[in-house]
Amino acid sequence: MLLKKLLTDTKAKVKRLLVNKNKVLKVLKFVILLFCCTLTTVGFSQKKDKLKIIYAGKGFTNNNSEDGALTFLRDNQQQVHFVHNGVNLYCDKAVWYKKQDFIEAFSNVKMVQGDTITMTAKYVEYSGKTELAFARGDVILKEPASTLTTEKLHFDRTKQQAYYDTSGKVVRDSSGTITSRIGRYYMQPKKYQFIDSVVLVNPEYTLKTKRLDFFNESGHAYIFGPSTITGENDKIYCERGFYDTQEDFGYFERNAKIDYDDREVKGDSMYFDRKLNFASATNNIVVTDTINNSIAKGDYAEVWKAKDSLFITGRALAISVQEKDSIYMHSDTLMLTGPEEHRITRAYYNAKIYKSDLAGKADSIHADHKTGLTEMINLSRFSTNDPFATKRKPVIWNLDNQMSGDTIHLISNVETKKLDSLKVFYNAFLVSKDTISDDGYNQTKGKELIGLFKENKLYNVDIIKNAEVIYYSRNGIGELIGINKSKSGSINISIDNNEIQEIRLINKVDGDLSPESLFPKNANRLRGFDWRGEERPNSVEDLFKDDPPLKLPVIKGLDDYVPPEDFFDKDVRARVKAAEPNDKTKENKAARNIPDPSNSSGQQKTKAPNKKLIQEVKSDNKKKASGN
Repeated sequence: MLLKKLLTDTKAKVKRLLVNKNKVLKVLKFVILLFCCTLTTVGFSQKKDKLKIIYAGKGFTNNNSEDGALTFLRDNQQQVHFVHNGVNLYCDKAVWYKKQDFIEAFSNVKMVQGDTITMTAKYVEYSGKTELAFARGDVILKEPASTLTTEKLHFDRTKQQAYYDTSGKVVRDSSGTITSRIGRYYMQPKKYQFIDSVVLVNPEYTLKTKRLDFFNESGHAYIFGPSTITGENDKIYCERGFYDTQEDFGYFERNAKIDYDDREVKGDSMYFDRKLNFASATNNIVVTDTINNSIAKGDYAEVWKAKDSLFITGRALAISVQEKDSIYMHSDTLMLTGPEEHRITRAYYNAKIYKSDLAGKADSIHADHKTGLTEMINLSRFSTNDPFATKRKPVIWNLDNQMSGDTIHLISNVETKKLDSLKVFYNAFLVSKDTISDDGYNQTKGKELIGLFKENKLYNVDIIKNAEVIYYSRNGIGELIGINKSKSGSINISIDNNEIQEIRLINKVDGDLSPESLFPKNANRLRGFDWRGEERPNSVEDLFKDDPPLKLPVIKGLDDYVPPEDFFDKDVRARVKAAEPNDKTKENKAARNIPDPSNSSGQQKTKAPNKKLIQEVKSDNKKKASGN
């Protein structure tokens, strides 16, 4: 009995296992079937849909129709309506080549993609196989930020690009209009690319260039090739640049320059802000003032046009251009301020002046071009506190004469640009090296000094108050007669051909003429004597000899121009090739307006639309207008 019960239980368990196995197999089969169905569904969903007719007032075909084409006409209420993969096409008349999935649309054609892109034209061709559209006649492409108008337009829905090569115009509310011979619109980044005869017209300026990349949303424009931006009071030139059309500022390089009414600013790299009337330049700066006939150079410059202000630093050099002998001024920093009729130049920190017969040095130089007054000043904070050190003062060299003092004023004739006079205030000192002796110096000192110039040569000097002199007196053949050391209330010196002709002591206190053998060696220098001939600049290059080595900052600059890929690239041609009908004797409609790659001129071979069909559309429109 026990054995029989065991056998019965075992059979029951085996039967339950078999039932469960069958259930599992059924479930597995269902899952496999569902997976296969899913793959099939995905496969069908990835396959492109064909053109679909949504509405037509009338449709017909006849024996004369090419390749069984169907013709559709609108009625009095609606246009013919086709759809294809998210695009709606409306027109008054359509010819549908169903076998090639190709349509010709005539009269009042409108293509709408989503809620952002709308294209209208007189005539449109569209291939459902290639997703390429071609429009002709008053073509308008609209998107939220701009409107493109042209006569012919290619529209690739696969790449989401539009292209024209028969001149076009883009209108934007914020940045004006842009015209070019060739243009392209990239819909994903919302970018226009304009080529050849590009002109951007804005109420504030006009931009002309060879190539322009324009981003619609930001208003950023990237400029390539010789370009100009012309405003009412300024003109910018560059060969590579960037301009923000919304904020009105830009960055320019490669032969970049900005022309104002009376100034031209050049530099390796330039920044310009139209709203602030501000410009800056970096590396190899040249600023030319055409009104005042002057030039400023340096490594960095800022121009504030509204303030008539120029700031320049880094080996800064100002040049007052004259017909025969220009004046050069160098310092750490230069500032030129004021309107053209009253311009002022400020040079500070290690300032120097050079011209062929004049040189000078001071901590700071201030030149008023209207009055002709140039002030040379030393700043107390740069002076040493060492009581045994020689106090550094502004200094002027004219021919072989050195003049120094606490402050020096040079007065020039504004008309002739020649030196008229010189004034030295406090601790005035005039020194010239004796032409024959090894260590002899003619010296004159006093409280103030007034020098007069004729043809830029010093010819008369007056030393006023507490005057002292040491003078090496020689006869006509240069023999030393004696050394004159005297004190007086003031001294007048006459100079001719750079030689002292006469010294007059006024209100003489004491002094005499001593033979050189009796003149004490320790008395051959007046108190405060400081011969600084080794500091004198003897050329323009000498102005920079105390400067640190030139090290210009590296400018990364903007990227070079990269030619875009051909609109009709390999991908487009492959799609067109795949659209060929099986019957090779039939025309491939999709290739109708694709340029021939073997055509060296680059012009596309365009097949004109069916003129007979166009006449039929016009006839139908006339009938509708007459109410028939």
